Amino acid sequence: MAPAPLTRPIKRFAVTCRRGWRMVRAHGPNAFQFWLIALCIGIAAGFAAVWFRHAIAALQSRLYGTDELRMLHSFADTLPWYMVLVIPIAGGLVVGQILHRFTPDARVRSVADVIEGAALHDGRVETRAGIASAFASLITLSSGGSSGREGPVVHIAGVIATWVSDRIHADGITGRDLLGCAVAAAVSASFNAPIAGALFALEVVLRHFAVHAFAPIVIASVAGTVISRLHFGQSAEYVATSPGALQFYVELPAFLILGAVSGLVAVILMRSIFYAETVGAKLQRRLKLPRWLRPGIAGALLGLIAIWFPHIIGVGYETTRDALLGDLFFWETLVFAVVKVVAVAITIGGRMGGGVFSPSLMVGALVGLGFGMVATAIFPEVSGTHQLYAFAGMGAVAAAVLGAPISTTLIVFELTGDWQIGLAVMTSVSLSTALASRLVDRSFFLTQLERRAIHLAPGPQAYLLAMYRAGGVMRSTVHAEGADPDICWQMIEAGTYVDINATLETVMPIFDRAQVRFVPVVSLTGPQGAPELRGAVFHLDALKVYNRALAATAAEEHS
Repeated sequence: MAPAPLTRPIKRFAVTCRRGWRMVRAHGPNAFQFWLIALCIGIAAGFAAVWFRHAIAALQSRLYGTDELRMLHSFADTLPWYMVLVIPIAGGLVVGQILHRFTPDARVRSVADVIEGAALHDGRVETRAGIASAFASLITLSSGGSSGREGPVVHIAGVIATWVSDRIHADGITGRDLLGCAVAAAVSASFNAPIAGALFALEVVLRHFAVHAFAPIVIASVAGTVISRLHFGQSAEYVATSPGALQFYVELPAFLILGAVSGLVAVILMRSIFYAETVGAKLQRRLKLPRWLRPGIAGALLGLIAIWFPHIIGVGYETTRDALLGDLFFWETLVFAVVKVVAVAITIGGRMGGGVFSPSLMVGALVGLGFGMVATAIFPEVSGTHQLYAFAGMGAVAAAVLGAPISTTLIVFELTGDWQIGLAVMTSVSLSTALASRLVDRSFFLTQLERRAIHLAPGPQAYLLAMYRAGGVMRSTVHAEGADPDICWQMIEAGTYVDINATLETVMPIFDRAQVRFVPVVSLTGPQGAPELRGAVFHLDALKVYNRALAATAAEEHS
């Protein structure tokens, strides 16, 4: 039993901690408490990223007989063909069962859902579906799926931030900042890239660079990096010999052309994934296949491809490294890039899970190396090494896919540990993102959301309307200044009305189209689904709500 002089301060400390926790839950954290919470979230997200990486290695060693992630391609090439075929099929079937049982739509959650949570759900993401998606992606990446581990890790971090936000009853601004902290730590721990991790959270997830969010996000990002380095050391993700430097400024136009080529390749990669999703959904409906079988069929297709092209298995470290070292022939770069695009489309379109960042790095490195071989052969006297083009292509394709030129450029720097390639990478990235953003909805993630009718790409002026329902803005039928019921029924009979659950995104165009002061709001709960008048949304009220939302968003982004 502890002596009394020691017991009393321990009890006082415990009482102080409980009192502080109650104050945080009741009134929200102050600045110091928020930074402390950000640090804790960064540590937790860092451990989650480390766990995910170790779990992939452990399960992969069971399935393929090797825990060396960087040499999986070479090792799979020595396995019997039936093993290479069966493992992805088994993995896909298990993934299908997990998603069927634990998600409402059998869809893997990833970065796009985190962006949606930041914009529309006060920094919250789905917890149950998120955890199921993490395990599904873990199995996919361990059993031959051709995708990346960054997307699942980002959503795992989002689940951690959501749990904390719910416990402290965080408001929208605090919830979004905590989500940014978790994402920054997860990306930093995944790539050993603290600067890029912080900027990724601001540029891609929060989509603003508010000063109030910068400090805690940086703290969390550094915490995630420290956790990663304690486990994996301080070495760069891709260790390669120096790619050399630009020979003359006359070589810069070649990197501009590479940027344009990379932007087109990124668009092809993204549209291939969306095409595979569309075809998969149509075949599933037409053949009446159970939804849990779809990942298994995707696994079978991947297994067939991997028999001849084992480099598609997993994240693709070995092939990416070979491209950065220039250890591939020209035709290999083209064939491997095409096959990788097909494999990624099958994996994600088949709803097996995983992210797109690592595949885009691999495809970009292959395209850049192939381009560099041609460019240096045509103009050898004014050209650097073709490996330099591989680095530039890697950054250019990834930046266009993510819609994140700043953070992706920095990730390439921090992945390689070589800051001499900056001019080439920035030149290619600038043109690739400018071109790709015109051909898709800004990025892969925002286009994913657009395909689900979630309009985040245009900015707050578009998606804020979707956050308010007609039932919350309308004046009821008993309101003192409500709409005339007789006029409302006349409008209803003419087809001018909205459901009570409709959002202002549906209501606002009616005001312009019908040139009316208000729109009747109904619920279809009457006999045989007949409309029941509940009130009316006035144009003035809708504009007031919209303006307040825009003002609050602007205040947050500039605070």
